Amino acid sequence: MLTSINPATGDTIATHEILTDAAIENRLARAHAAFAQWRVTDYATRTALLGRIADAFEADKHALAEIATREMGKTLKSAIAEVEKCAAAFRHYAAHGPGMLADRRIDIASGTATAHWLPMGPVLAVMPWNFPYWQVVRFVAPTIMAGNVGLLKHASNVQGVAAALEATLLKAGAPAGLFQNLAIPSAKVAGIIADDRIVAVTLTGSEGAGMAVAAAAGKALKKVVLELGGSDPFIVMPSADLDKAAATAVTARIQNTGQSCICAKRMIVHAEVYDAFMAQFTAGMKAVETGDPFDAATDMGPLSSEAQRQTVVDQLKQLTRAGARLLFGGEALPGKGAYMSAGILVDVPFDDRIAHEELFGPVAMVFKVADIDAAIRLANDVPFGLGSSVWTNDAAEKKRFVRDIAAGMTAINQMLASSPAAPFGGVKRSGHGRELGPYGLHEFMNLKTVVE
Repeated sequence: MLTSINPATGDTIATHEILTDAAIENRLARAHAAFAQWRVTDYATRTALLGRIADAFEADKHALAEIATREMGKTLKSAIAEVEKCAAAFRHYAAHGPGMLADRRIDIASGTATAHWLPMGPVLAVMPWNFPYWQVVRFVAPTIMAGNVGLLKHASNVQGVAAALEATLLKAGAPAGLFQNLAIPSAKVAGIIADDRIVAVTLTGSEGAGMAVAAAAGKALKKVVLELGGSDPFIVMPSADLDKAAATAVTARIQNTGQSCICAKRMIVHAEVYDAFMAQFTAGMKAVETGDPFDAATDMGPLSSEAQRQTVVDQLKQLTRAGARLLFGGEALPGKGAYMSAGILVDVPFDDRIAHEELFGPVAMVFKVADIDAAIRLANDVPFGLGSSVWTNDAAEKKRFVRDIAAGMTAINQMLASSPAAPFGGVKRSGHGRELGPYGLHEFMNLKTVVE
């Protein structure tokens, strides 16, 4: 059984039957049959379906959001915003997908070649709990536009969201088999990847999960896209707007209770403005309202589970034993639920292994640096390279950061956030491949060259 537990109360919400091998085979066969039909649909049919799905998400956004809040603890207001963002993604691909798939003519010595984008087949998505709708939709929307079909292995604790996703697409008129939820444990994933009917796999999750899926895909010679962890730097230079930088740093660290791959996790602050920044950042972090995620006044709900909270607590203990100093917060709060207070760590010994790990909770590590060279060195001195945020009004510094920070994404004078229109992904141990934008659409397509 897969169990959904409300992290705000510790109560069991529901249990879900694990699919039998026969049921898995039925869904694979259905996906294979659905692809045979969907691959030859015209763009107008695909975009019309995307529009109807967007309508369905918007019509049911409150009910959908409540499921996510109960299952993984995000605030209701942020869950509603997540569902609305999903609707925007479906509309984006409906509006721009045909243009992204336009043929491209190329002059060659012997005449003319044309590059065509063609669908490949059923794609398996292995997705996490932290943005349980958005992580899936940024795979599903381009999948539908591409002419492919999708199968979802969602995190075990958000099976209510997974079922709601499938039901919403069917309600909007998606053909049977176009998108199906697989209620299975992780142990079943490798066998599905090996199945000849699966052509590719995409995963968002931990390094360990990424390595396991990549190994299975490699063994089967199948394409894989991985979006893994991050330890994103948030760099503040003397020319920055400190008021805005400090206020944004709070949101960038505690959004989703710090459980986002692109949360700002390491605040790297120039010595000239360190004290001023810390005064404002500290006040902002201490003012964070932690509590009932259904309460509109709450800034931060519980972590996704008691186990996740304990992981963060254990990491903080290791960091303090290594010499870091916890200024405040970072404590498991008493009573029911997986609540934790927002906090700040300083004096972090960056040569210690634990300081290079991703801290997936609402505690910021803050570092003082002497200059831009030191800031860039520190930013890059982790195994990850997903996102980054830099705060400067100096043109030369902006160019340096864009050129030298080893990350898939850099936001300048703003918090990093994903957009349906822009490519999303990282380098190093943060994964490879891209989601969203035209690049995410093309990842699982056959770029066929036709010479005439």
